[in-house]
Amino acid sequence: MSIAWKADPAHTEIQFKVKHLMITTVTGYFRKFDLEVVTETEDFNSTTSINFTADSSSIDTNNAQRDTHLKSGDFFNAEKYGRIQFTGTRYEALNDKATLQGNLTIRGITKPITLDVNFAGTVVDPYGQKKAGFAVTGRISRKEFELKWNAVTEAGSVVVSDEVRIVADIQLIQQQ
Repeated sequence: MSIAWKADPAHTEIQFKVKHLMITTVTGYFRKFDLEVVTETEDFNSTTSINFTADSSSIDTNNAQRDTHLKSGDFFNAEKYGRIQFTGTRYEALNDKATLQGNLTIRGITKPITLDVNFAGTVVDPYGQKKAGFAVTGRISRKEFELKWNAVTEAGSVVVSDEVRIVADIQLIQQQ
């Protein structure tokens, strides 16, 4: 028996955070995404597949000029590489903490990454839907995915850090 779960877009946020001028952090979101998880039982330790895609042109940093630059060839090249993909290869849980390993593809480049997962539990909502909550965090090097644009200030400071933090708050809905 397989149980399918899908992200509830109204209660899920997919974010990234990157240092700007090494003194502040800029937060961005992907507004269009899809996440499907399949488990053998209602226990996520029995996860058999995790597939995530984000529309790279749905990036939103609350600044239209920056978003246009991020969609350009300097960064995501959203016209050519419209999707960011993550495929989970191993989910290992111990109580409410877990490690999720998988392959992340950005700009056609696939690299293995490891994410930390905090499982918040499952509940049945007022409409009778079973839901599960997760907080997912991780770090990647943007340059490993050819997101290489950079500039240096007159004082020699880097404008955008190489390290990108991934922060996702996910609510899954069990499918019938």
